[in-house]
Amino acid sequence: MNKLPRKQRCEEMYDAILTLKTREECIKFFNDLCSISELMAMEQRFQVASCLDDGMIYNDILELTGASSATISRVNRSLQYGDGGYEIVFGRTKKNGEETK
Repeated sequence: MNKLPRKQRCEEMYDAILTLKTREECIKFFNDLCSISELMAMEQRFQVASCLDDGMIYNDILELTGASSATISRVNRSLQYGDGGYEIVFGRTKKNGEETK
């Protein structure tokens, strides 16, 4: 995976995200930060990751999410070889009984 060196990241943005306290605050912030297509792409990738984490197969994920097989494959690669961010979130949300789909 291509990763940006730490010095090129805007760490202030991640700190700003950590200040958000409610879903509504997150929605407002991301609506201001991202275009509709960027948000839709991120939401779709997150949904695909959740489905893969639940053990769903590609065809069922494609039907449920509308994601291309390339997107599903890319997300699967992130789950297998990424930094573990999805696992952190799923460990916290699914363990607490929250649904991510």
